[in-house]
Amino acid sequence: MTARSTDGTRASGAPARLVVIGENVMDLLPTGHGAGVLRASPGGGPANTAVAAARLGTPTRLLARIGSDGFGAMIRERLLGEGLDPAGLLAAEEPSALALASLGPDGSARYDFRMDDAADWHWRAGELPEELEPQVRALHAASIALFREPGASRIESLLRREHGRGRVTLTLDPNIRPDVIGDPATARALALRHCAQAHVVKASDEDLAFLYPDLSPSRAALALAALGPSLVVATLGGEGALAVSHGVEASVEAPEVEVVDTVGAGDSFMGALLTWLDRRDLLGDGPRARLAGTTRGDLEEMLRFAASAAAVTVTREGADPPVLADLADHAGDAV
Repeated sequence: MTARSTDGTRASGAPARLVVIGENVMDLLPTGHGAGVLRASPGGGPANTAVAAARLGTPTRLLARIGSDGFGAMIRERLLGEGLDPAGLLAAEEPSALALASLGPDGSARYDFRMDDAADWHWRAGELPEELEPQVRALHAASIALFREPGASRIESLLRREHGRGRVTLTLDPNIRPDVIGDPATARALALRHCAQAHVVKASDEDLAFLYPDLSPSRAALALAALGPSLVVATLGGEGALAVSHGVEASVEAPEVEVVDTVGAGDSFMGALLTWLDRRDLLGDGPRARLAGTTRGDLEEMLRFAASAAAVTVTREGADPPVLADLADHAGDAV
């Protein structure tokens, strides 16, 4: 198996340093060729994040259950084609999750999900790894799979176990989809519980509004940081992004680009964020100590790098993250 190199060519694979757990979703996207004419494009927040990190040069494994239908075959082909470690891809009997996407005038995406019986949330005993290999530096969990049973409880147990071991950095992107995560109060309590044991949390302004409806994004980020994470990053769409780490705060503006659509932008941001942390040796055993000395300048560089990845993605149709060479115009010295 080969992995895409940082300049867009192909290079030999390497043992995974990043493990991502979560769903794949087959996005059904409008094509501009009339009502009802759709294009099927493999997506899903965690899968997009894994692809984004891999394209930027981070050896990555996605832990995912792949549906038994034709969409599942397309999903598997995408993940293997991006050089993700195949060891995490389980063949499942259930069908793939679907999302019908509609785009607003500004390119923002909204989704109508079809996923009640999807493979992604039906983790069974023995399917998740009993331990992570020594080279794994971070375990990232995200999105709908965190909330839908029966798999959500198994994922929570995995995260709790790895938190107790303290050998990897736990990172989290709640990527909250209120329509498909059940009772809001229950989902909010679960999301905050996950945030409290994570070392790094990335949340959108929409996530923060769900978790803390009475707070501004900046105050909500501070409230999340008070739960225990060493690093909290908030994405604010066209307003940029901010970060809080051990009392240090930083923010950056969003790069100015022509938006085609926003599909996968937050996931590309997350993949780039993980890549930047990995390249700076800020992921791994003793995660809180690794992040303790982060300066404002570090946070600004990190945010510029991640925001540049999101900016490139919104100039393209669908979830199409950049390779490293694509970021030079936006990220500057952060590349």
